[in-house]
Amino acid sequence: MAFMSMTIKFSDSIRLDFDYLLIGNSRLHWAIRKDNSYKFFHTFFNQRFPKNINLKKLVWASVGKYPISKLSNNNEININNLTMKEMPDHIGIDRVLACLAAHKIIENKLKKNILIVDLGTTVSITKIDNQGNLIGGQLLPGFTTQLKSMDENTKNLTFPKNTFIPSKNFQTVTSKAMLKGVYNSIFGAIKLSFNKNQDILIICGGDAKFLGEKIKKEIKNIIIEPNLVMYGMIFSRN
Repeated sequence: MAFMSMTIKFSDSIRLDFDYLLIGNSRLHWAIRKDNSYKFFHTFFNQRFPKNINLKKLVWASVGKYPISKLSNNNEININNLTMKEMPDHIGIDRVLACLAAHKIIENKLKKNILIVDLGTTVSITKIDNQGNLIGGQLLPGFTTQLKSMDENTKNLTFPKNTFIPSKNFQTVTSKAMLKGVYNSIFGAIKLSFNKNQDILIICGGDAKFLGEKIKKEIKNIIIEPNLVMYGMIFSRN
């Protein structure tokens, strides 16, 4: 029913007044108050809202296509609500929230740029400077999106039954070749974008744990925080 969930602790300065919902492209992402912390979890569009949600205190943002009629317009987070610098108004709210969270939680004594890689339906690669100003970014299809595209648009390629990252670069089994090729396309984009002397790399999003652990073996000292965007939502109200 739900995917990965985790509970985190916040400092006393964080107000625990609201629940949060991010409407993604393929799932709903939640941060629900529990004691003195938040529980993060994810549900599908066709599932019911979690029990005991107070819609009047549900803060939300949306990047996906989902009915929002029962959500309060006054509780929507948009780019005009945020204080991030040099952010164009057309950039996705999830990317802005990830930038906000990364800028707040990463200890950046060397004043490096921060490279934020969101591994979701789309892979967004966004770079900000040490002041939180947007430098720019890249977008490419996500891991599952690439596999689905091959399944839907080619005659002899089908979505793999099991998803994992093969160790060898060159494969003789078609499904393994698809998996390795898709991984390499995402990893290659990250590697070309990341300069270890100038950047701090943080990985977030639905595939952050699945792909991040593999990436971490090849790029050292990276940060993996799947729920970075949800942190951004919480920080936006504090």
